[in-house]
Amino acid sequence: MRLLIIEDEEQLLDALKRGLMKCGYAVDTAEDGITGSEMAYQNEYDVIILDLNLPGKDGIEVLKDIRTRSMTTKVLILSARSSVPDKIKGLDLGANDYLGKPFDFLELEARIRNLIRRDFVQQSTVIHLQNLTLDTAQKSAAVNGHKLDLQPKEYAILEYLALHSGTVISAEELIEHIWDEEADMFSMSVKVHISNLRKKISAYGDSSLIVTVRGEGYMIAKGDSHE
Repeated sequence: MRLLIIEDEEQLLDALKRGLMKCGYAVDTAEDGITGSEMAYQNEYDVIILDLNLPGKDGIEVLKDIRTRSMTTKVLILSARSSVPDKIKGLDLGANDYLGKPFDFLELEARIRNLIRRDFVQQSTVIHLQNLTLDTAQKSAAVNGHKLDLQPKEYAILEYLALHSGTVISAEELIEHIWDEEADMFSMSVKVHISNLRKKISAYGDSSLIVTVRGEGYMIAKGDSHE
């Protein structure tokens, strides 16, 4: 999943980027409101983490820009302006969540997970698809009860396909949501990662979990249930 952090405190921005990348997210950053608004327009993000006290353009104006262009982009306001009126204003203008500073990183990461899951019918952190069990909180996956040893990008691809089960996902869409802004759209990375995923999955008896739809992309068929 791809995130954008719009935050002008350099140390906090760097710490958030490192922490969220360790959690398996692709992370882009902007240090002012003008750049953040432009990046939100140019790219598709699963969640945007937005400070309100920004140089160039106030975070509220950035939020208005985002909502003018998209009503579905998830926005989490992360701000020292955490009074009840500030929270009400942010939520009324279309923020999906509001977390005041100072904050606990684990709570922030849990809120991001929750926002990402809101698009889908399931609200559990555990997904079952055919013989696959995927825990989005632990960032782990198992096939027929055997835990898969996955690299971060491999897990991210598998999670994205699982959350969109039954839908064909193009390589371009995977790059858009799993790699950061420096990704090469013409690289062979997706094919390599899909190939590695299939090898690891087929080792436990499920060689047909990820289906290639020629000329369109990849898909995991809808599964049985969610815990």
